[in-house]
Amino acid sequence: MASWGFPFLAEPEEVAALRGLVRTRLSDWGLQELSDSAQLCVSELVSNVITHVGRGTPASLSLSLRGARLRIELRDPDARALPTLVEASDEAESGRGMALVDALTERWGVELHDGSKVTWCELVAIPAAPDEQAGARATRAAKVLSSYGDGELFSTSRRSRLGAMAAEAAAIDIIADLLHWLQTHGHDTDEILDRAQMHFEAELEATRVSR
Repeated sequence: MASWGFPFLAEPEEVAALRGLVRTRLSDWGLQELSDSAQLCVSELVSNVITHVGRGTPASLSLSLRGARLRIELRDPDARALPTLVEASDEAESGRGMALVDALTERWGVELHDGSKVTWCELVAIPAAPDEQAGARATRAAKVLSSYGDGELFSTSRRSRLGAMAAEAAAIDIIADLLHWLQTHGHDTDEILDRAQMHFEAELEATRVSR
């Protein structure tokens, strides 16, 4: 089972960032076909917390892939303000949030806990094969590499030692730039490198098993 979680404060300006994180995570999992629906669901669930619980509410978003189901969960500390499915008129400016979630997902619900609640919904997922995921990653990497150097050196028609050296140099520059960015924003670069290596090796192993 794949899973991911992120704590945040429920503010309107956070919605776009959360959508971007969801889009990236689903791309990593090879679930691009669910990205639009998942992002809309996240937007509505977060907006529901902002409207009915309050701006600045500490909340957390989590995604998990269980078999063929992508589960989205949003936890907030108010177990009293429950989301409800209402029939909004065409002229209504609000009230369509959970109706949209209901229309996009296979099922949804609310779990009550001591001092908190979890609003969840599920989409049916058909993950891409590991080798397809690797191919998509390689394609994205090639585009980024081209922006760091002479695109012709990376083309399939000029696979020379010079082209290989240029690609390696560009890749090193990209990694170094990302590490600088992470360090500037307070991240542990050694930990990030270790996690990236583990992620890479796990995907390689998954590709070998699938063949």
